[in-house]
Amino acid sequence: MTEDDKTIVARILPMLKRHKGFSEKRIFGGVCFMINGNMYVGPWTGSLVVRLDKENHDEKQSKPHVKPMEITGKVMKDWTLIEPAGIKF
Repeated sequence: MTEDDKTIVARILPMLKRHKGFSEKRIFGGVCFMINGNMYVGPWTGSLVVRLDKENHDEKQSKPHVKPMEITGKVMKDWTLIEPAGIKF
């Protein structure tokens, strides 16, 4: 996990711990956060990976510093990548 990822984790963890059903899981050399056993959010190379609800999905993807999640050359449906400039806490 990069130093940027550790910074993101330190900033989001207190907010996430308040949610009922919260858990943390080590995965792919990093960490992801889950709600009720479903992946919800996590850091990835200094950015934030977030699961989107289906409502207004395209509108949310069009925000500044937000782009579709694409790691392996395929877009991961229902996920988005928020670049560092778009992360506000």
